[in-house]
Amino acid sequence: MICLFRLARPSVAQGARSACAYPPWQTARMLSRTPSYWKKAEQDALPSDDKKAPRTKGQNSLRRVSLEAERSRIVVKGRGKHQFVDPELETKKVAAYCAAEQYDIHTCARLLRADGHTLDPHGTGLYPQVIHIQPTTEPTDDAGDIFIFPSGTVVAWNVPDRTALRLVERVLPPAAINSAPGFVEVEKEDLAFISDPSSARSTIVGDTIILGTAPSGLRDGPSATETDAVFAKIAFSSGLARSTKLAVLERLLDTYFHSTRGIPTALSRGSRLPFAHNPVLRRVAEVLGLGARLPFTRPFILRKTGELLSIRAQLNLYSELTDSLPDLFWDAKHELGLEDYYDVVGRALDVGVRIKGLNEKMDYAQEIAAVMRETLSERHNLRLEWGIIILIFIEVMFEIRRLFKEYREAQDPDSVDELLKRYLRAQQEGR
Repeated sequence: MICLFRLARPSVAQGARSACAYPPWQTARMLSRTPSYWKKAEQDALPSDDKKAPRTKGQNSLRRVSLEAERSRIVVKGRGKHQFVDPELETKKVAAYCAAEQYDIHTCARLLRADGHTLDPHGTGLYPQVIHIQPTTEPTDDAGDIFIFPSGTVVAWNVPDRTALRLVERVLPPAAINSAPGFVEVEKEDLAFISDPSSARSTIVGDTIILGTAPSGLRDGPSATETDAVFAKIAFSSGLARSTKLAVLERLLDTYFHSTRGIPTALSRGSRLPFAHNPVLRRVAEVLGLGARLPFTRPFILRKTGELLSIRAQLNLYSELTDSLPDLFWDAKHELGLEDYYDVVGRALDVGVRIKGLNEKMDYAQEIAAVMRETLSERHNLRLEWGIIILIFIEVMFEIRRLFKEYREAQDPDSVDELLKRYLRAQQEGR
């Protein structure tokens, strides 16, 4: 029995020695185990910390999905309408600058090349609908992007204000159309954005753009992923540029209303009547138009009418503000969802509501302009009528003077007619 125990494996010698307490047939069964059994026994004898449980492919994929979901929850918290971005995360800025009514896009390209920039570094192929440049040539993750649109708007992603303003105020003014030379008035709007490497889709939560930078699966390679991210930035930039251009028109319309705000009061009261103390004379003055003198002239009315028509044309005719989808998205792949990004920016910034309100304000301004033109026309017609009346009055006075003169001459005995009559009468009597 002792010899048999010596044949046992050293790692289980203690178990074999304890087999002395069992009957001989059980001891023989323990000693007849296969090597695989003893290997399993050795693994069971190891401490729990030294064991390495194998991971299946399914377990690895589940772990990857759980990690991605955890990273997604870090960026966006909450559900539905109560979603919000984690305030502890660091966000970057995307800013839109509008400094011109329109840009000559080909002149912009020439000026940017002369300034040392490379156009369309990711090969989007969207020129001349938009120009894409990067302010730095260093291949870093923090390299910013700048997009120039023909609508006169520049959108900068993760670019310092000093760099963007230099481009807007010093480089691009020669390409501006219908803008006063030497004067640049910049309208600015900005939003926050944050990159989400766990998602291929982008969205807006509150006033923060969630830019999905994960591979979309439509194309292979890291460069394709970067190009898709640039397409998403262009879509968001187009929506933000639309809002900034609308803000410029809102400011112009506010300035217009500020310059014409006294007209309704002037129309309701008119000027002070010269005979206010006498009701009879006041009524006569009103009938004669003496109390309808308003504090604006014909050049003023024509200038304000032209300003209003220019604002309405910029909103409805000369830009893509009222278009449901800009032309640059028609040739883009539908799978990228660029039109959805454009629409979500418009909804987040209330672009549709603002366009409707702007048109309603311009309708009211158009009514004021129409009343001013009618008042000007009535005043002009009134002056013509009074001119005609005065001319007729003068003619009547001359005619009365002639008749009165003839009457006096007829009654004067020493007048020429009387002397001539006497002479003729004397000649007839002398015959």
